[in-house]
Amino acid sequence: MPAEECVFCRIVAKQIPSEIVYEDEHVVAFRDINPQAPTHLLVIPRRHIPSLVEVTEDDIEVLGRLQYVASLLAKEHGFADDGFRTVLNCGQHGQQTVFHIHLHVLGGRQLTWPPG
Repeated sequence: MPAEECVFCRIVAKQIPSEIVYEDEHVVAFRDINPQAPTHLLVIPRRHIPSLVEVTEDDIEVLGRLQYVASLLAKEHGFADDGFRTVLNCGQHGQQTVFHIHLHVLGGRQLTWPPG
């Protein structure tokens, strides 16, 4: 899918409204429209990367930034001390539904294991 058709690229470009909770020059974070926990955020790179399979060595910094921002958001939203989960789905069997890499940040309740 071309980046101009990607729903997450359109959110980054502010062409689609979303409840943005964080943004910097590299990533944007917003509330998931289908939350699976009391707090369910998505952290995405501004640059279109379709999936984890397609990352390159040039993407190492932005992947680390996704995790760093997840930690900041967990603290900011008050569930860091109780614990939370980050999930990065990849491909059809991994239940990736939007092909723009995105890190789910879930917290605010006891999560179960196994997840899937």
